[in-house]
Amino acid sequence: MKLVKTIFKNLFHRPVTVQYPDAPAHVTERTRGHVEIQIENCVFCSMCARNCPTGAIHVNRTAKSWSIERFGCVQCRACVDGCPKKCLRMETAYTEPGPQKKTDVYTQAAEETA
Repeated sequence: MKLVKTIFKNLFHRPVTVQYPDAPAHVTERTRGHVEIQIENCVFCSMCARNCPTGAIHVNRTAKSWSIERFGCVQCRACVDGCPKKCLRMETAYTEPGPQKKTDVYTQAAEETA
């Protein structure tokens, strides 16, 4: 008798899952998607790289570049909390899947002296 009850419940009940392509997933405000940087505000102090538990962030002071291995990042937010200039933030969108692991490199434009 329990089986019949379960069958009728499943036949006349809405699906529990969301049909992703037709209805996009609901992303909450506290979702940890991926790290973004405002490179123009960065002073290249390397605090984010030191606070990163996986070593996914690399800072090069001489080249004024900041890089992150997207699939090495565990979205723990340690780099965001440790940044003294608050130029890092957590975006709610997830990293796009791809066939290869990639490293995003951001370079600060050289300041012009007049």
